[in-house]
Amino acid sequence: MVEMQIDGVKIEMPEGSMVMDAVKQLGKYVPHFCYHKKLSIAASCRMCLVEVEKAPKPLPACATPVTPGMVVRTQVESPKAATAQKDVMEFLLLNHPLDCPICDQGGECQLQDLAVGYGGNNSRYHEEKRTVTHKEVGPLISMEEMARCIHCTRCVRFGQEVAGVMELGMLGRGEHAEITTFVGNTVNSELSGNMIDLCPVGAITSKPYRYSARNWELSRRKSISAHDSLGSNLIVQVKGNEVMRILPFENEEVNDCWISDRDRFAYEGLKSEDRVTEPMIKRDGKWTAVSWDEAFTYVVEQLKAIKGRVGADKIGALASNTATVEELYMLKALLNGLGSTHIDTNLRQSDETLAGALQGTPWLGMPITAFSDVHVALVVGSNLREEHPLLAARLRQAVKRNAKINVLGSSAGDLLMAARQNALAPSAWLSELLAIEAALSANDANDTSFAAQTARNLSDSRAKNKAVMVGNAVMNHPQAAQLLTVINRIAAATASTISVLTEGANTVGAYAVGAVAKNGSLNAVQMFNAPRDAYVLLNVEPQFESANPAQALKALSGAFVVAMNAYFSAASEYADVILPVTPFTETAGTFVNAEGRSQAFNPVVKPRGQSRPAWKVLRVLAERFGLSNDGSFTANDINDVRVLTDKVIASATANQSNVLDVSVVVGQPSMGIERSARVAAYAADAITRRAESLQQTDMARSAQVVGLSAAVYDALGLTKDLADDEAWVIVEQDGLKVKAQAVLRPELAGNVVDIQQGSLLAAQLGSQFGFVTVERA
Repeated sequence: MVEMQIDGVKIEMPEGSMVMDAVKQLGKYVPHFCYHKKLSIAASCRMCLVEVEKAPKPLPACATPVTPGMVVRTQVESPKAATAQKDVMEFLLLNHPLDCPICDQGGECQLQDLAVGYGGNNSRYHEEKRTVTHKEVGPLISMEEMARCIHCTRCVRFGQEVAGVMELGMLGRGEHAEITTFVGNTVNSELSGNMIDLCPVGAITSKPYRYSARNWELSRRKSISAHDSLGSNLIVQVKGNEVMRILPFENEEVNDCWISDRDRFAYEGLKSEDRVTEPMIKRDGKWTAVSWDEAFTYVVEQLKAIKGRVGADKIGALASNTATVEELYMLKALLNGLGSTHIDTNLRQSDETLAGALQGTPWLGMPITAFSDVHVALVVGSNLREEHPLLAARLRQAVKRNAKINVLGSSAGDLLMAARQNALAPSAWLSELLAIEAALSANDANDTSFAAQTARNLSDSRAKNKAVMVGNAVMNHPQAAQLLTVINRIAAATASTISVLTEGANTVGAYAVGAVAKNGSLNAVQMFNAPRDAYVLLNVEPQFESANPAQALKALSGAFVVAMNAYFSAASEYADVILPVTPFTETAGTFVNAEGRSQAFNPVVKPRGQSRPAWKVLRVLAERFGLSNDGSFTANDINDVRVLTDKVIASATANQSNVLDVSVVVGQPSMGIERSARVAAYAADAITRRAESLQQTDMARSAQVVGLSAAVYDALGLTKDLADDEAWVIVEQDGLKVKAQAVLRPELAGNVVDIQQGSLLAAQLGSQFGFVTVERA
């Protein structure tokens, strides 16, 4: 520790700390622009100048290390420091446009705030201000007013240090310096929106939010993300009764101070014209709006008739893994009250043996913060950047400390970090995991195969924090139980943690309340293989979220379907009744994230139209069925439901486990062309699928085409210089055909095509893990 003095107050700081750290620890403030606690030090803005005793001139607090006996005076105690800061402010304002009234950053601008305290009343600069050419960098962030930029380089450093890709950089020198992309490229990082928050002026702003509201018009409300299993903490900004913008709420243990673009921009889906706001019944093929009372009466009559005719066993329920704990608890209680046990939230799981074999609840196996400290990891079946962008960012920090990352999947894409990757078709994953297991005991130092090198990394006794990370593609794999069994054996042999990167905001919560197939109840695949006579759907779109869309739609089309959903098109093709329920922003609820953290949230806006929170709809349905004597249905408000669910969650999360042990049978390797088993990044849930700006990104557009490996591309006679609109193919699967544009994806395994689940293309085909034939159109 180093003892020093700031403005007459003595303080001890760890050796290597900067003066800025000491100032913050004392609760004092030194003005700054380029400094950010999560980024490297640039010392480029010079706004944080302070007086250091015996130093010939003021020094930047952000870049000056503390030394024993150092005496520092900030602008509060030092006229010299105050004058220096005012001089710096004058330079920063020389070329800054005087357009605060029309700037989107107005009212929340650091430069605006500090100019009041440190700027002059008049400018001594009477020359022509510089101009900077407008830059088009994509659908999410706007760089149309780069004349406002003060060159703090926060955006550049964020890209390099957190996002992992330097999409922005500084061009030119002096007055001619400007932040730009490389040769007109767009910004495509899945974390790019964080640059908006980091920009201290109005140079980088949100394109979807641009010119839609003023900062002082917005109310701020906390919430939890519903778009992946991290459970990012959010600030939802509301004007009137409409969500206008979403920002990160800092939580060091979960999302740090960042959020993904999916969390930030998906709110546009809440405003979709597709929202259904009143109950509807299909009569003679036509949809008619009805009252809630009429809708409830119709549902109860039909389900009672089906139960009386074929038994309650012919009734099943399917729910989204983005539904809240309270909603899932009430849905399960309603189904059990009717006499059925068939409920599932894992619509993409295709291994019918997994539910019976899995012991405990799949979860992360360690705190989220531990990802930054991993020494060795084997990642199986996960597109990290797309499925879990912020977990990928934490792994990126571990790689900077020499962590060894090994990735087994269907493609070897750019993870923006050093990693050893092996791209194989999904049917070959089991053999490769067995090869890794065999290599653990063989210990052949001369073997350079992926399996041998991965085994050596996992066996390294110097590595303390080791993990085998299980992606969504493993959990949804037709051989999921066998894959997990081998993963268990590898983890046990190497003292590694099994970390299941769960799918959806509330997968762990669904397991906790029992809203998954277990103890003889049917899972989603079985309910579609042996169709039920009635289905109750909660916030799901089976055509986009099931393992086999064609099979799901066929089963639903022949049954009585009650769809509790926020969107009309989600169920209009096959449902008989649509009960409008609210998305997560219009209801109170709880999500349990991948690490088992239970996070409750409240509604940020009122329900739209006549839509109601799903737990309330389920409670009323239970009353109509005469189930009100059940303690689950006596709740008057959300807190009454939570009294019940909190006990269940506490019990379930105390016994989390990823243990599995089934017999493993390796079949002959397939020679056919397989699908990649990838889920489209911006099509994972209903709200995201309807977010217009996200759907215009390169990542979303990749789900609208068929990706071909180099081997398949060449075999079809396609050439690399062929224009994109000239490469068309016909894909056939299970007797279903679709014509689509094709693109070359060299990162794919040789016999793999990339048709992303959740897309319109995939909705017209069969199994997510199926074999396909591809021919040139």
